[in-house]
Amino acid sequence: MTKVDIAALLALGSALCVAAGDVLQQRATHRITDKSVGNLQLFVTLLRNRRWRWGALLLVVSIGLQAAALEQGSVLLVQALLVLSLLFALPISAKLSHRSVTGREWVWAVLLTAAVTVIVTVGNPQAGRSRASLHTWGAVAMVLGPLLLGCLVCARVWGGALAAALLAFVSGSLWGVFAVLTKGVVHVLVDGDWVVLRSPELYAWLLTALAGFAWEQSAFRAGSLTASMPTLEVSQPVVAAVLGVVVLGETLNTGRAGMVVLVAAALVMTAATIELARGDAVATSSRVEGA
Repeated sequence: MTKVDIAALLALGSALCVAAGDVLQQRATHRITDKSVGNLQLFVTLLRNRRWRWGALLLVVSIGLQAAALEQGSVLLVQALLVLSLLFALPISAKLSHRSVTGREWVWAVLLTAAVTVIVTVGNPQAGRSRASLHTWGAVAMVLGPLLLGCLVCARVWGGALAAALLAFVSGSLWGVFAVLTKGVVHVLVDGDWVVLRSPELYAWLLTALAGFAWEQSAFRAGSLTASMPTLEVSQPVVAAVLGVVVLGETLNTGRAGMVVLVAAALVMTAATIELARGDAVATSSRVEGA
């Protein structure tokens, strides 16, 4: 098997763990509707929920598989395949909801699978650098920092569905940054344990993961899941892909005609992601309200 094949299999395994972990966690988090509960108190409360703990364990496993995939392949490849977590979540969510997957959901699932397949095969993502300079990351922070801070301020002022979408965008963006940092951390880890402890990527990686997790949970309880889930599912791969190209120098190995096909596939993937995430959010809300 080639490194790309190994990366693809690991990414699919990560996507499956993400699907199961998210489904388990969303219900527990969405039950906490008290907006006065802070992030620390929210975390302590969720730790008491057995289903949430299992979901957290699966998400940790997914991070490990994602890291292994990124060591073998590009961020563009891995993130494209991770979008399929929505496909895997369909039967899991339906099982917990005691319902059948609708024909509409299957149509969007097929379209999502087809779009991802086109992106991976036609685009043929090529890996670039494993790490970026501090100067490059400083430029990223100068662009993303004010944008995300503005989203947090607006979410606090306006509340409701808009707040849920803004917080989800913050979380998704941070998880996108996390994916790119993961590639650097894994690259340094190969050189030895003590080397990685001296790497600034490690500490940025940990802080980004904690922040992404905290704002994700906050987004789930800030408002309707139909607002937060689509935003979260779209923003993460988009930010990761952009950073993979800009920061790590990754490329899509295709011609002009292929780029037209890729743009069409990306639009289909985005539409399918939004529709499947919205459907999953509605199902999750129904489970909570009916429980």
